Parts: sequence; C-alpha cells; structure tokens
Amino acid sequence: MRIRRATEADEPVLRELWEEFEAEVPEPPGYAPETWDEAWEDIRRHMRDGVALVAEDDEGPVGHAWTAAPERGRAHVHDVYVRPRARRRGVARALLAETVSGLRALGAEWVSLHVVTTNRPALATWERLGFAEVQKTMIAEAAALEEHLAAGLVEGPTFGSAHAQTDDLAGVERAVRQFVPRLGRSAGSVVVPPRNGWIAVFDELCSGEPELLRRLACELSDRVGVAIAIGVEAGEVVRYVLFDRGRMVDEYLSVPEFHGPLPPGDVIALGANPTLLQRLTGADPARVRAVARTAASPSELPPATDLVAQIGELLGLSGVDLGYEEAAELPDALRIER
Repeated sequence: MRIRRATEADEPVLRELWEEFEAEVPEPPGYAPETWDEAWEDIRRHMRDGVALVAEDDEGPVGHAWTAAPERGRAHVHDVYVRPRARRRGVARALLAETVSGLRALGAEWVSLHVVTTNRPALATWERLGFAEVQKTMIAEAAALEEHLAAGLVEGPTFGSAHAQTDDLAGVERAVRQFVPRLGRSAGSVVVPPRNGWIAVFDELCSGEPELLRRLACELSDRVGVAIAIGVEAGEVVRYVLFDRGRMVDEYLSVPEFHGPLPPGDVIALGANPTLLQRLTGADPARVRAVARTAASPSELPPATDLVAQIGELLGLSGVDLGYEEAAELPDALRIER
C-alpha cells in the first residue's frame, strides 16, 4: 500500500471515491447534498493549503483523506474514506498518520473531525484512535420546531429547592452565603431550620434553574454529606438529584424522555433507586416504588405539584412544593438578602 499527496491530475479518481462515500454515508436529514464541483473546489484548496492524500494498492486507488490548513492550532479533517475491499488492513490508520504528520509540519496542535452519529463503524474507529466528543450538532425540522415553541408559550412553572441532611443551621447558612454568589446574581435565599433532620434551602436564582439547583445541592453535600435537589420542571415533570459527600448517587425524572429521546439505558437510570434511598434517607422501598414512578408522558402520572409533594413526604422533606417567594413567607425562615 502507498500513501501519496493528491494532485489535480487525480480528479477522476477522487471523484470516484467521493461518489462512493456519498452513496454509502448520505447527508443526514436537513443537510443539502454537496455537488462534486463544490467538493472539488474544497479539495483543491486542501491540496494547496492543507493535506490531501490518496491511498493505493496494487489494484489501484483504495482511499482518500483531505484536511483543511490549521487555524489557531487546530486542523479539521473533512473526509477520510476507504473502499470496502481494502478495509481492516490499516488503510484509514495509515492515511490519518500521514495526515497528522503533514498537519504537524503546518503547525497543527489539535485535529478535529465530524462524523454522522448513525455511522457506528466510523465512530468506533475514531474513538479507538483517541478522538473524543466535545460538542453535539443538533437539527430539527422547522415546522415541528415551530409547533414545540408554540406549545412552550404555555409552559408551566419550574421551581425547586435543595435539602441538606443535617441539623447544623449555621453551617448551611455559611455555605449558602459563600456559594450562591458564584452561581450568578440571586435576589436572595431562604434557609428553613431543620425538620425531620433536613434543612431546606430556597434560592431565587436556583429555584428556576435546575442545573444551578443541582450545583447548589452538590456543594451542600460536599459540606454535610447527604443533600438533594428536588423540584418541578415546566409544570409537568418532577426531578430529584441525590448527592452523597459531593458525588451524585441517584437521579430521578418522572418522564425520562420529557426533554427528548434517550438511549434505553438512560431511561432506566432515571428511575428512583429504592435501596439507595432507604440507606441514605430512611425511605421505605415499597413506598418509593409505588410513588416515585416513571412514565412515557406526564398524563400517566399525578400532577407534578402533587407528585413532588408525595416524593418529598416519603423522603422526609418539607416544602418541596413551594417556590422561593412562598418559602420566604414561612414564619421560621431565615432570609439572606442580596
């Protein structure tokens, strides 16, 4: 097998390889197919400024790779293709090795590429070679997106609270004063004295931002041991995230695919763990199974405000159905103004 630089004289060969690749891995929905003239213009630029290669064996061309010139230390691989008859012979690895060598000479420190998520063999190959996912490109049909956005105009409230398993009111207050300002601009926090061994924290900013609420609970857990973030999202679903010594140990979402499709394993993982809840909170496993159920849609479960109250009750939590403003009116609430 030979790897060499591509030249403009290779246009017929490169077009053959490109057409085979396009037929084998078509553009995903929402992406207009590229024409050969457009591709050839890009390839010529890569020949001139980046790295464009052809792989050959005794029977002729078997693959290609082309990569743009590095920008700010990163070079992007646009295409790597090997004909079926030459696969599993190290051709892709050899093409990439020669590509990287050429890119290093041009000053590249990082190499990136795009791969269609349905192309499982390619994903496996790149992962074995050390590529890691750093972002996702997501696409939606405009008409369907418009419908979802219109439905979102009547979205219900999102609210939640964090609960620390401790009687150390002063310690929790200090943690809230120290950590909440790092999350963003909050109008204030409310800390409710211990009930059933839990101290509740309601924060104006975190109440409506589930990810910030999760970070607050994680910080409390790091200080006191066991903590939980629990609340309602979009007025439709209930989520809790349980932490032990700063580490997330259980997550529950009443409708696991409410925010979009998930792999089957992730759907199962978003169910409550009765054994763990019993160990960390004293909850009765049978009650957990009966109350903290999951479903395919919110209509199959009690209203979210009822469900969150039921889950809070079985875990020994108080006020989980309250928002920040309502918690601030509790007679024994400690208010932290900002």
